[in-house]
Amino acid sequence: MRAFVVTDYAHPSKIPITQNAPEPKAGPGQVLVDVYSAGLNYFDILQSQGKYQHQPPRPFVLGSELAGRISADSPIPDGCPFRPGDRVFGAAQGAFAEKVAANWQALVSLPDNMTYDQGAGLFVTWPTSYEALVGRAQLKPGEWVLVTASAGGVGIAAVQLAKALGAKVIAAAGSPEKLEVSRQAGADHGVDYTKEGWQKEVLKITGGKGVDVIYDPVGLIRDSLKCIAWKGRAIVVGFAAGEIEKLALNLVLLKNISIVGIHWGAYTKNEPERVPVVWNELLDLFSSGRAKPIVYRETFPLERTADGLAAIEQRKTWGKVIVHVRPAAPTAKL
Repeated sequence: MRAFVVTDYAHPSKIPITQNAPEPKAGPGQVLVDVYSAGLNYFDILQSQGKYQHQPPRPFVLGSELAGRISADSPIPDGCPFRPGDRVFGAAQGAFAEKVAANWQALVSLPDNMTYDQGAGLFVTWPTSYEALVGRAQLKPGEWVLVTASAGGVGIAAVQLAKALGAKVIAAAGSPEKLEVSRQAGADHGVDYTKEGWQKEVLKITGGKGVDVIYDPVGLIRDSLKCIAWKGRAIVVGFAAGEIEKLALNLVLLKNISIVGIHWGAYTKNEPERVPVVWNELLDLFSSGRAKPIVYRETFPLERTADGLAAIEQRKTWGKVIVHVRPAAPTAKL
């Protein structure tokens, strides 16, 4: 079996694809999935180097997001709604391989109008963005939302979801191309956050009021607070820039604002009843066409997984970066 196996911690660029990795075995509550497409994430780069908060014992297969079919030889645990051949998407450690063992409860049926490429990038990014905006920021129609890294995996989802929820969206990205991608995804305005004083442009766009919600996966909360509105909510999504910020709490006091976090991965443990609610609402948005996954223009074969991760690390990409693991017959897109 071909797989991206991490035997010794190293940057992904230093790890070759293994051609004869052992096939996984399903444990209790697990099914086997033939992987067709896998989604790349920034945290994959950290995990391969031993720097992520969740580190499986070595050797392990890298990757967590996937889309594929329940394997013909898969066991079907009690209570599992899936059958061999069913199309699914979800999460499982070891997604960068031809086959993976996955907890069936971490899988969702892939809608008929979605490709494997579209499905492979759903499981982490979309519920993160939805719960951040709805559950944590309690976004209301007509409010202003600033999305940093607006063309990235979670950012592009946040842009679409904020628009679908009736908000006015300002996309913040680092290049004209990424700002154009954000506009095509539905953003009302765009600002280049690499230019000094970009916050003044945000204030001008909002008529001096500032934004009601900041959605930040980069680590730009401190800078973004210069253009937050009274009673605004700033959502800490991640630190893609590499630095964990330190904030002056006097700004929180003076502007009467809230700083909230979103850790979607912890909901299964701490608030499991919320998970199906979020997925039902997301699948309704997908089926209605009000939101759709956006895949980066270049997809990578499994052998070039490291190239895809390098493109993410160098901030060259937009949307969701996908690895093709095995060929699939085309299906209709959203």
